[in-house]
Amino acid sequence: MSRLVVLAGPTAVGKGTLLRAVLDRNPDIWVSVSATTRPARPGEQDGIHYHFVSDERFDELIEQDGLLEWATVHGKHRYGTPRAGVDEALQAGRPAVLEIDLDGVRQVKQTMPDALFVFVLPPSWEELVSRLEGRGTEDEAERMRRLATARDELMAIDEFDETVINDDLDTAVAELERLITQAR
Repeated sequence: MSRLVVLAGPTAVGKGTLLRAVLDRNPDIWVSVSATTRPARPGEQDGIHYHFVSDERFDELIEQDGLLEWATVHGKHRYGTPRAGVDEALQAGRPAVLEIDLDGVRQVKQTMPDALFVFVLPPSWEELVSRLEGRGTEDEAERMRRLATARDELMAIDEFDETVINDDLDTAVAELERLITQAR
């Protein structure tokens, strides 16, 4: 069995960018596709970017113990990790990664304490704000909500086994790749 790697960090820190770069170099790594109650953004596809589900279906998954973790993110929508895919990947010996929020990390620590918990840090607070504003996918109220959450997340850094600073992309990708492949 492989060791699960749990990746977290504040909004707009570049978790997805880093993970995509690692996957380009290591296509055997399995990454969980989260379920969410939020609507799809332009270009997102169900089953690829997320499993877009209704509130009722999400409730069923919780009741059936079908989620490894779940949380309400930014006080608005729920996200969760379907348990079956994680179990299958680990049992097959594949490197497996979850990209989740802090509440989800805390739940996984309860059910899978042997996982490797990795926190992605921005080079500075100012850079994090700039990256979030540069995405252009959230209105001002949503940006403020996400930045408030980011402050709380940054204060929880001691809950993680490893940190990766996303300052230089190549360096950060290499460090994340090393951590994931060593967890095999």
